[in-house]
Amino acid sequence: MSLPRSVVLERIAYTLAAPVLAAAPNIAPGSPVNTVVTLAGAAGVAGSVLAYKSGEDTGRKIVRWSPLTLAAAIDVAAQHTPGIGWDLLAAAAWAAAGWFVLPFTRSVRRHHRPALGYIPAPQPAPAQLQPAMPSGHTDAFTQGVQLLWERAGMPGRTYVVKADPHPGTRNDLTVLLRASEPGRPIAGLSEAAVAAAFGVNPDPDIIAFSPVVQQPGRQGGPGWLQVDVTPDAALRRRRNPTDHEWWADTVGADGGAIPGSVFVRKIRNNDRKVTYWTAHMPDSMGEPRINLPALCKALDASYEDGRVFVTLDGPDILVSVWDTSPLAKVYPATRELLTPDSEGRWVVGYLTNGQPARNRVYTDRGAAHGLYVAPSGGGKTQLMALAVAADALFGSVVWLATETGDEKTAALGKHIDRQGAGALYMIRSLRALLALLEIRAEMPWADGEVHDWSPSAEGCPYKPLSQYLDEFLSAARHGDYGVEIMDLAEQISVKGRKYAIGIKVAGQSIYVQDGFTQLLNENLRENSIPVVLKVAPKKVGEMFKTLAVAPEDIPDPLPRSFSKAEAGRIDRIVKGEPEPAVDSNTGGVGWIVESRKPEVLRTLFMDFSKDIGELFPDEIAQLTDHEIRELEARDLWFDWTEPPRPGEFGPEPGDDEDDDAPKKSGGKRRGGGTSAARRDTVTSARQALEAIKNFSNV
Repeated sequence: MSLPRSVVLERIAYTLAAPVLAAAPNIAPGSPVNTVVTLAGAAGVAGSVLAYKSGEDTGRKIVRWSPLTLAAAIDVAAQHTPGIGWDLLAAAAWAAAGWFVLPFTRSVRRHHRPALGYIPAPQPAPAQLQPAMPSGHTDAFTQGVQLLWERAGMPGRTYVVKADPHPGTRNDLTVLLRASEPGRPIAGLSEAAVAAAFGVNPDPDIIAFSPVVQQPGRQGGPGWLQVDVTPDAALRRRRNPTDHEWWADTVGADGGAIPGSVFVRKIRNNDRKVTYWTAHMPDSMGEPRINLPALCKALDASYEDGRVFVTLDGPDILVSVWDTSPLAKVYPATRELLTPDSEGRWVVGYLTNGQPARNRVYTDRGAAHGLYVAPSGGGKTQLMALAVAADALFGSVVWLATETGDEKTAALGKHIDRQGAGALYMIRSLRALLALLEIRAEMPWADGEVHDWSPSAEGCPYKPLSQYLDEFLSAARHGDYGVEIMDLAEQISVKGRKYAIGIKVAGQSIYVQDGFTQLLNENLRENSIPVVLKVAPKKVGEMFKTLAVAPEDIPDPLPRSFSKAEAGRIDRIVKGEPEPAVDSNTGGVGWIVESRKPEVLRTLFMDFSKDIGELFPDEIAQLTDHEIRELEARDLWFDWTEPPRPGEFGPEPGDDEDDDAPKKSGGKRRGGGTSAARRDTVTSARQALEAIKNFSNV
């Protein structure tokens, strides 16, 4: 091995300088040799500092100055240590480091060849591996694809093993690729490279990669790849997609109306003029997330038209698309729909998916109560009339008390046992009901025993009874009778179901702050299927919260109208014509709360302009003779529309009292009722004045 001359000379210099470096401080301290070494060390330190500050090739420059710096350090150490032994050892180490490392020679030029390195002899370049091309016979179509692939430069260092055309298309094909070098995985192949080879766009719906599974007689794994090139199919899918493709691209895609959903089937019902789309959520996707406005847009329907509705059943999804909104339709009430079935259920209306919405006349715990809420004009009387007919068809005794009578309630009164208006009528009917609880509790059944009422039990001595209280909260605010009305209704809601007595309350609110007691609200809610109609948007949340509906199940407000907007508004604006009147048509539209989530419904329509007798039974159910006798004995069975009887609502004023003084509403009720009405509660200025007189014995 030959060494460069500079290396040989530097090694000789290190060898000769080492003894002088060790001996000079011990033989002649302060001699010119020490001065030269010290100056050289100072130059090395200065050079290292400048190299550090320069920021470029710092390491190389510091190494270049290191021999001078280290020599000065050894000289200074030798001057301050006794003896020459350690000095010789340090100098020898310095020389050895310079001998083998040669920092100055190896770092003086940045592209200098290594001092101790061998110069490798030139080696012949390895022969280029030829790609393993497919052997054997290939069809003409595959050969043509191979030529296209070779012309593109074998993208991804792959070759075409086989190519299959898609039947019925001109440009779609499936290509099987394999790595050119055996044992190498396919990497670096892009959709753009494939698209360029075949002259198509690199869209995801045109170029698709698929892994190749090992099969008998053929390998698989990362060294193989299947490529589908489908420009014709992509064009057809965009222009005329199948239902499955349309759902996947529009509704089920990321960012779609129901992301992650998978289309199942589409059903058209021409008789009902509705189209059903069914889909399913895979287990890995979790709960469906539905964007109803986006879904309406995808289905080419307006969100305001009320034609698109979604029903969830776990992971299954049903989308109902009506030709016209089902909430704008009129469903005539029929005797068949209103007649309770063997489970006590009857049809009150129809849901948005076309299913019948059913209420009930009894529950598994006894007689059912009722709760109907709607603002004025919301369809409350219509809804109550449907329930009255259903109870009558079930064979129940029906009483109807309204705070203010009207034409419809008067028409209903012709087909039921008792009907009247006013707070006085309502309180008398409730007193009779409370007394009936005591009477029925003592009436023996066919077996001689007394039982709680059950619709399936035999031998019951009395008939079910339903008491309807229309505009209940208005009557409950009555200055003389309101407190007792609320108290009686509350007691009957607790005990009535066991004796086949249910109360059906209809009003414009169910809030405790509006007059409802919490106990009455809970009993009605738990023993009925509430129906809420036409709630103002700002009250929807609070209303369903009161009905114990979970926040995530509270529905969105309903539109103000379900009529489709008429076209041509711009023309009307240009001509200065007014807009056509909008039919609100939302009376009878609302929610039925049978399960945890309210369902939107449209109630049946009872046409009071015609004879409604066909919707009621021919015979009106009445109390038994025994019940009537007992009520008469308690002075509770008479014409409830007559004026208050003497002593009916407390002691009459004495002779010394002013005849014009108001009647006192306190005192014991006639009839021997067991409940103590909270008559001492002051609810008006009149009652406050009366209480003051009682306390002062005026």
